[in-house]
Amino acid sequence: MTDEHITSQETVGPGEEAMELSLRPQYLSQYIGQTRVKKDMEIYIKAAKQRDEALDHVLLYGPPGLGKTTMAFVIANELGVKLKSTSGPAIERAGDLVALLSDLDPGDVLFIDEIHRLAKPVEEVLYSAMEDYYVDIVVGEGQTTHAVHLPLPPFTLIGATTLAGQLSAPLRDRFGIVEHMQYYEVKDLEDIVLRSSAVFHTKISPEAAHELARRSRGTPRVANRLLKRVRDFAEVKGESEISLATTAQALHQLQVDSAGLDQTDRKLLLTMIMSYGGGPVGIRTLASNIGEDRETIESLYEPYLLQKGFIVMTPRGRVVTGKAYRQLNLPLPGEE
Repeated sequence: MTDEHITSQETVGPGEEAMELSLRPQYLSQYIGQTRVKKDMEIYIKAAKQRDEALDHVLLYGPPGLGKTTMAFVIANELGVKLKSTSGPAIERAGDLVALLSDLDPGDVLFIDEIHRLAKPVEEVLYSAMEDYYVDIVVGEGQTTHAVHLPLPPFTLIGATTLAGQLSAPLRDRFGIVEHMQYYEVKDLEDIVLRSSAVFHTKISPEAAHELARRSRGTPRVANRLLKRVRDFAEVKGESEISLATTAQALHQLQVDSAGLDQTDRKLLLTMIMSYGGGPVGIRTLASNIGEDRETIESLYEPYLLQKGFIVMTPRGRVVTGKAYRQLNLPLPGEE
C-alpha cells in the first residue's frame, strides 16, 4: 500500500480537493443537519473524554454524499486526537493494516471508508485489534516461521459504508456505536448552499439557494456540486448574485429535473417502464440494461428513488410507482 492511500488530518490537496476540505465543518457545532447523530455523538464523545478513554468504535452508514467522512474528521477534532484516513480497497494485505494500526497514538482515530470492501484476511486482523487492542502476526519463512504478539494503543476505528448489509456479522458486531446518516431536509441543504457560497466568495439569492437545495436529492455533496456549476453559468452571464432564473436554466441544461432526478435516474425508471412494464425487475437485469454496475445502482440511485417513492421493493424485484409515471409525464398503465 502506497502513501497516497493514507492521509492525515492535516493533509490538504491542491485545487478542488483543497476547496472541498474548506467546505467541511470542523466541529459538531458547525455541522449542519444530521441532528440525531450529532446529539448522540456529543454524548459519547463527552463521556469518553471524562473517562479519559478512547471512544468506542463507530460505524457510519448511509447513501453516498451525506457527510460520513466529514463526521469522522469532526469526531477526531472533538476528541482532540489525530486521524488517519484510508479506504477498504486500499488496504490490500493484512500487513498494510498492521502498519496503520501500529502507527497510531493512544486515543487516535483510524477512518476506513468503504469498509465493506475490506479483504477477508484484512478484516480478520481487525477483530482482535478492535476488541482487545492487539494483533497476532506471522513472520519468517519455513522453519523460522513464528507468531508475534503485537500490543496496540487504545484507538477508535470509524468505518463508513454505503452498503451496511454487506458487512459481515463479526465485524458489524464489534462496533459499539452505529449511526445511520439520513437524507437532509431542504432547509438544512439551503443553509449548506449559503455557507458554501460564502466559502466560494459567491452571492446567491435566497430563492436560488432554495431551488438548488430542493433539487439536490437530499445530499450535501450534490448541493455543492450543483452550486459550482450554477456559479459557472452566473459568472458567464455577468451576474453579481446567482439568480433563480439562472439557477433554473443551469439545472435544466444539467438535466436535473424538479425532483432532483438526473439522466441516470430517468434512464433507470424508463427502462423499467418501457422494457418491463414498470416491473418487477431484478437488480442484475437493470444493471445490464442501463450499463451501470449493481453496487452503483444499489448505493447511489436506488436509496433516493425508494425514499422519494418513485420505486418500491417487492419479493420479485423493483416496481415503478405512479409517482414516477407522473414525474416522467407518462400515462399510468391502463390510461393510454
